[in-house]
Amino acid sequence: MLGDQCIIQALDSVSSSSSAPDSTLSGELPSVSRNCVIGNLQVARAQKGGHVEGLVNCCHSKKKKKNRTGSGLWDSATKSWASGMGGDDENSEANMSELIGGIGRELAISCLLRLPRSYYYDVACVNRSFYSLVRSGNLYRLRRAAGIAEQMIYCSCNVLEWEGFEPCRQRWFGIPSMPPIECFMLADKESLAVGTSILVFGKRVEAHVVLRYSLLTNSWTTGEMMNIPRCLFGSASFGKKAIVAGGIGQSGPLSSAELYDSEMQTWTTLPSMSRARQMCSGFFMDGKFYVIGGKAERHNEVLSCAEEFDLENGSWRLIPDMAQGLNGGSGAPPLVAVVNNELYAADYATKEVRKYDKENNAWITLGLLPGRYTSVHGWGIAFRSCGDMLIVIGAMSSGGSGVIEICSWVPNNELPDWKIIGTRRSGSFVYNCAVMSC
Repeated sequence: MLGDQCIIQALDSVSSSSSAPDSTLSGELPSVSRNCVIGNLQVARAQKGGHVEGLVNCCHSKKKKKNRTGSGLWDSATKSWASGMGGDDENSEANMSELIGGIGRELAISCLLRLPRSYYYDVACVNRSFYSLVRSGNLYRLRRAAGIAEQMIYCSCNVLEWEGFEPCRQRWFGIPSMPPIECFMLADKESLAVGTSILVFGKRVEAHVVLRYSLLTNSWTTGEMMNIPRCLFGSASFGKKAIVAGGIGQSGPLSSAELYDSEMQTWTTLPSMSRARQMCSGFFMDGKFYVIGGKAERHNEVLSCAEEFDLENGSWRLIPDMAQGLNGGSGAPPLVAVVNNELYAADYATKEVRKYDKENNAWITLGLLPGRYTSVHGWGIAFRSCGDMLIVIGAMSSGGSGVIEICSWVPNNELPDWKIIGTRRSGSFVYNCAVMSC
């Protein structure tokens, strides 16, 4: 346990004497978290050759058959870790060995992969090599390759401001405000979490604009524009990539779709859908991307069909009546979320949660949604998946100010039993919400 205690002591030292890149994200390592870290280290130590098959406690792991991190990626990360940032740390590898009690580079990285990601800010302050490993994004690439994912919820309830919530520790944290660009202060905007980034899309009078928040730098920068700029589109992400489809462009509703790579920060044009649509929703299920609902290009026709995109053969398939009975038309786009490859929807009119029956192409009512939140035809409420949970984020007025409330439910064969996992005084309307998984 010498190496385990060394890491714990290092983190304790950082928590008490050093400042993290964002002080709102650092703090003491409580006893329960110390046990979590030690437990993760013990599991990692037992794995031969640093092989990671799963993650215990706070994080979520998708098990894969014979899942081994690619040697090229592993070697690149360990070289970056060993070399550190250069300068004063001439013998980073030796310093690492002292820090982890000589358990070896690969096994030490395996330990870090199992650490709840909120502690990475503290880890980055231990020395230059840890800082490089976290800041470069290599640690997140290794987590992704190992099938490890942890969710963070980000929401915006005030102009230009975003707040984060960590379900693992049920803790709120802040991130920097967005730059004061007029279109993000006055107009509706859309958001998408992909990889270690959040993209926020807005529209000026003369052009569209994209802002990008990076988890690695904890800062906002100008993002890359789509090949065909749009708003009111359907979107969803998987790992480091995302797909957007439909929406409205300069000449009206669109049928085009694009693939975004968050590491390359590039957009690639995909085949177009069979129907142009705006105010639609997107999601991934069973390895395929779906666009559901929305309005057509003529006479504001409400679409009850959906389209399925097969990433392997690059083709779309029309699914009639998949959105039949869901909210649409004058309200918000369909509020949908996928947990364990099962599709759920929130009906803001009846305040019910429904599940999609794949075999019969029909919706089954499961029970009620939580709370009495401020909403305008579905706008102002967020309905998302977060690991194995469904979450509803709503806002309400209390004592002259707004309160955000996050409720969660793990779908099962019983009636929905919503639990409040987070509450915070903020605005009284949820403008945007994104769940980052990395």
